[in-house]
Amino acid sequence: MEPESPDSPGLLGSLKTLGDGLLASVEDRLGLVSIELQEEKFRLIQTFFWISAVLFSAVMAITFASLALVYAFWESARIAVLCGLALVYAAALVSIIVGFRRYLARQPNLLEATLQELRHDRACIPKKS
Repeated sequence: MEPESPDSPGLLGSLKTLGDGLLASVEDRLGLVSIELQEEKFRLIQTFFWISAVLFSAVMAITFASLALVYAFWESARIAVLCGLALVYAAALVSIIVGFRRYLARQPNLLEATLQELRHDRACIPKKS
């Protein structure tokens, strides 16, 4: 066994360098998790705002359009108009539910970039034979 040269870090130095590298990697991944969670929070708030605005506008428009239509046919076909409106609203509800499910299916998974980086890190670690 050869004596360590002054430039060689030795076992303790190597372990310290390895530990520092591992901590830096963990710090990077936690930073990425933090950024992704902030983006997810912003996306949820933005989605909630848009849903609220759409719902308010839709309820107001549907209410006044329905009242106007029922009022227009009050004497001749009030029941038929009410039944027709009920069918239209039921069809709209079904189409909205289907569209919302498609929207949710297209959304990225939570912390997907972090998980991808961790998979990449694992792939870089040599496997034992």
